Amino acid sequence: LRFYPNPATTVISFDFQKSYDKGYSLQIYNAVLGRKMLEQTNIADKTTIDLSNFTRGVYVYQLRDKTGRLIETGKFQVSK
Repeated sequence: LRFYPNPATTVISFDFQKSYDKGYSLQIYNAVLGRKMLEQTNIADKTTIDLSNFTRGVYVYQLRDKTGRLIETGKFQVSK
């Protein structure tokens, strides 16, 4: 999984390189508060997330398969 730009300002894009499964879901959490900011299910192999409701800070993403198993996790920064 590749995501860009980092730091992001208005949008962030997630790009699947290989082994993409249509049943994947993506959750994004505020790294400081631990609050879930977004959950998207059945995401496309190229997904762009609008960050207009996100404040400046660090966020954690979690990619899960259709059974809920964690596939990948990582961090990105929003700078406004």
